[in-house]
Amino acid sequence: MTNTSEAVRALATKGRAAAGVLRSASTTQKNDALSAIAVALDENIDAIVAANANDLARGKESGLTEALLDRLTLNEERIRGIADAIRQLVVLADPVGEVVMGKTLPNGLVVRNLRVPMGVVGMIYEARPNVTVDAACLALKSGNAVLLRGGSAAEETNVVLVSLMRNAVESVGIPADAIASVDEWGREGATELMRARGYIDLLIPRGGSGLIQSVVRESVVPVIETGVGNCHVFVNADADPAKALPIVVNSKTHRPGVCNAAETLLLHEGYGESGAILSALADAGVTLHVDGKARALAEEAGVDAGRIVDAVDADWDTEYLALEMAVGVVDSVGSAIAHIANHSSGHTEAIVTDSVTDANAFVAAIDSAAVMVNASTRFTDGGELGLGAEIGISTQKLHARGPMGLAELTTTTWIVEGAGHVR
Repeated sequence: MTNTSEAVRALATKGRAAAGVLRSASTTQKNDALSAIAVALDENIDAIVAANANDLARGKESGLTEALLDRLTLNEERIRGIADAIRQLVVLADPVGEVVMGKTLPNGLVVRNLRVPMGVVGMIYEARPNVTVDAACLALKSGNAVLLRGGSAAEETNVVLVSLMRNAVESVGIPADAIASVDEWGREGATELMRARGYIDLLIPRGGSGLIQSVVRESVVPVIETGVGNCHVFVNADADPAKALPIVVNSKTHRPGVCNAAETLLLHEGYGESGAILSALADAGVTLHVDGKARALAEEAGVDAGRIVDAVDADWDTEYLALEMAVGVVDSVGSAIAHIANHSSGHTEAIVTDSVTDANAFVAAIDSAAVMVNASTRFTDGGELGLGAEIGISTQKLHARGPMGLAELTTTTWIVEGAGHVR
């Protein structure tokens, strides 16, 4: 066993002891810890921003993409937003102890299925210091300890954040070891998280396709896969232009570097305002990767030729995470559904339509974690869906799917009460 392996397993062992305390902690105790973290963030904005500036400078020197730099950035507004999200988490119901199912059997046994914490949760992610806080706070509220691997890109920011959170929880009587990082061991630390079966109960990767698939393939610890977001918006022939244009533009441009940004636009050939949508996207700085019919629509609308490129096969499967978008024209709802079935990553798909029949057909046929009807793909988000912060968006089907909040960080225990019953 290497020194790194021993170090990571020692942290996990301490985390398990802390998880034992959290398992029986009251909701009030956990909420006090969360409130202390929110206060610590608000009171240390300058220190967080200074550390983040160093990470950003290194990221620019090393050639990080604009999307990754955006994810890496923490300014005062974002830090206060994170602190506010923690306060929203405080007021959410504690999932621990919730009765999922309960009944009295004919033989008199009283059975209940209760939500209980997972135990020790590992997170592997990259260039996302907000995840450092989100993961720790969601784990804390759901009674879990957390081990974090936040990557070298956010190294200095994460050192400050983890230190602040450990001090904050300890100040209210929760063990500091409920929150720990393996970043000092670099990639070896991440590898050891994947090997620490029996020490870590659940591992959640969050990041690009390469990182996620590496963890899924190599981990011997159970993994919840948070997949990439090749999200689609389909504009039906009967779509209301007053809804369609802002939904498409918001889905693509609101924050293009995140997984719930739309990457493909499908336009029904019978929709009369396609040119206006393509013009608006181009005016917002989006490069359009178009099929032949979409090119004709764009040229007819007078879209700047510099914003139009011919789509290749790979474009339909690409998560751009930038101001780029694949655009195709289809002849029916069925064709849109078929295209999405062939190219979707199973994250979020949206339809804009005034037809209840077509909306219902789309919802019934689409096999993704989230389906939007007349709404932006950007709403696939734990905060927007009332879950508080999220630890990731699962695109798999076992245990959790879609934005993962508090309940998704719990498992269940059967409580069976008898009166001397034997079988």
